Amino acid sequence: MNSTHSAGPAAPFDTHKPWTNWGGNQTATPAYTVRPRTDDEVVDTVRFAIREGLQVRVVGAGHSFTPVVQTGGVLLDLSAITGITGVDTARRRVRLRGGTAIHQIGDPLWEHGLALANQGDIDKQSISGAIATGTHGSGKDLGSFSSALRWVRLIDGRGDIVEIGEDRLHELRAAQTAIGTLGVFLEVELQVVDRYYLQEQITYPTWAETKATWDKDIAENRHYSFLWCQSEESAALYELPTPAGEAMSGRSYTKRYNAIDMDPDERGVDHTEGQRRDRSYRIYPGGFMLPFHELEYYVPAERGLEAIEQLQDLILHTHTDQKYPIETRWVKQDEGYISPFSHRDTMVLSVSGAPGSDYWLYLRDVDGLLAEYDARVHWGKIHFMTRERMERLFPQFNQFLSVRREFDPHGLFLNDHTRALLA
Repeated sequence: MNSTHSAGPAAPFDTHKPWTNWGGNQTATPAYTVRPRTDDEVVDTVRFAIREGLQVRVVGAGHSFTPVVQTGGVLLDLSAITGITGVDTARRRVRLRGGTAIHQIGDPLWEHGLALANQGDIDKQSISGAIATGTHGSGKDLGSFSSALRWVRLIDGRGDIVEIGEDRLHELRAAQTAIGTLGVFLEVELQVVDRYYLQEQITYPTWAETKATWDKDIAENRHYSFLWCQSEESAALYELPTPAGEAMSGRSYTKRYNAIDMDPDERGVDHTEGQRRDRSYRIYPGGFMLPFHELEYYVPAERGLEAIEQLQDLILHTHTDQKYPIETRWVKQDEGYISPFSHRDTMVLSVSGAPGSDYWLYLRDVDGLLAEYDARVHWGKIHFMTRERMERLFPQFNQFLSVRREFDPHGLFLNDHTRALLA
């Protein structure tokens, strides 16, 4: 069906078209899947949903493993609402339309002498989806995408366009990580940095070696992260390149990225695996193209070493059939009300399973273990968070709820998953 159908929204749409996420573990059949091409068509779609009494959820690249997108109402696909709308080089700010994919940002921003301060291993997500879920890279002095949000223009639950900037800090702290429950992000403004080049260094230390340089590596590298491999099969599950003839069991595939100077003609660019030198946004993406399902929990940085060794023990002695590596990263605290990093420097622990495999007991045990460390969760990845835990783990939880209810008093943007946590 399309926009000529009188019963539907003005934008192109399909009815009862099944949707599946990238990982293949979440599906839905919305009454309408709408693909607006302009802001006016997004507004029209939201107001159509209000008239028809339908819930609205927004989909970006579909990289979330949780039911955040699921709806039987209106699914808004913002893949056509893309592009940079403004750059302020003096203030190091960039404005982007909500559906812009992260991989679309690097080149045009670089031409203005700017760059994103950090990125993660995957750059296919939409910028609004990355902000909504607290998506991040690694570096103890670097925050998530959410922490860079300085202004947003959105459509609220009344169908009105609202702007939130730094003159409305209460609302901005809620918008910085909201899991899509305040409204539809049409346009965002991010704090960025002067453009920079990165030098990559990939090493394969044993666990004893990783521990021996723990504090030094965290403190002295712009970006530091590793994937601890518990078995010889582990590295291949993420297609990680490994040294020929080197046993990987008990070793860490370790990444260090540091800023370097380079001649303007970029003659120093190097694509050699494990020691690349290039523009920042070309270094960050790290593959991870094979589908997988992931749980990602966040513990206080000062308890990180203790937590990962407990997790290693759980795998090596209780869940010996689990072979995916543990990915470990660091993120600087921020001020978002329900940001996973709210007022807490954080170490990230990611565990994964193969699509179709039975790993729920393992994930439940991981959840139980890391709950002892007051773990928070990635809103776009498998988790077992409850309303009661949120109230305990997020000191400003009630402030977030007050903003959410103000912007969406009738729960237009809630689905079953978010309603249980945030109604």
